[in-house]
Amino acid sequence: MAVGTLETGTKELVTITERFWNYLTSDDLWNFILVASVKIISILIVSYLVVFIGKRVIKRIFTLRMKTPLKHSERRQTTILKLLQSVLSYLVYFSAIIGVLSALNINVAGLLAGAGIAGLAIGFGAQSLVKDIITGFFIIFEDQFGVGDYIKLNTAEGTVVEIGLRTTKILGTTGEQFIIPNGQITDVINYSVNNSKAVIDMQVAIDADIEKVEKLVTTYLKTLPPKHEELVDIPIFLGVQAVVGTEVTIRIVAETHPLQHYGIARIIRRDVKAILDRNGIPMAYPKMMLYDRGSKESEGES
Repeated sequence: MAVGTLETGTKELVTITERFWNYLTSDDLWNFILVASVKIISILIVSYLVVFIGKRVIKRIFTLRMKTPLKHSERRQTTILKLLQSVLSYLVYFSAIIGVLSALNINVAGLLAGAGIAGLAIGFGAQSLVKDIITGFFIIFEDQFGVGDYIKLNTAEGTVVEIGLRTTKILGTTGEQFIIPNGQITDVINYSVNNSKAVIDMQVAIDADIEKVEKLVTTYLKTLPPKHEELVDIPIFLGVQAVVGTEVTIRIVAETHPLQHYGIARIIRRDVKAILDRNGIPMAYPKMMLYDRGSKESEGES
């Protein structure tokens, strides 16, 4: 009985092996592999070319349109350019995946139907993804910030390098890159939309001639706009801001193009310090007064 069962199992194994070998060596299989390989390679090549050429065409169109003096228009178009390039890549590569599956004789319609049912099932758990996409759409539509803007977003601060429908990428000042889901964006400070103001406070000694300081600084400030294109107008000498102890604080305000106030403030501080030194106007410095209590006591006894 056991011998008969063994012989039957051996015959079945041999039959399966012969069928498998015949399938591997059949002309139909190799013809299918050859045709499918050609189709898949063609699909990948065409997809790559479509994405490559499409991105170039989109960039060329927006380059021609960005020949405008309006900075905000340029920001918006740069943002939409990168978004359209990303959407093009997603659509083409998704279509390529469908084409590859069809070349392999996989029932794409059945997969899509199953994916639809599965998507409905997991849709309740994808609320954050939907929130990210909706928020990203309104960020781009309302032009809250654009590629190239310097912003502070939640705890991240830096230059926007990419805005997508799901995430926003920010390059930090020290090279770090922040990737923030759009749905988590709550507080945004955009430093690149309006002109910036440099507020320069400098301390001179309490006995300094303030009128002379004002005359010297005001004359100097009038010479700055022709030298520095970052300035919007002539900086203003506001005068004495505070008097504390032996220090008198003077304030200068300069309006610059966005994010140019840091450099202008450094230049004004350097030049004003040099002007005051040349004209013998002392800058404030810490002073300490010492009292010799012992000498006073000895004078009282005598």
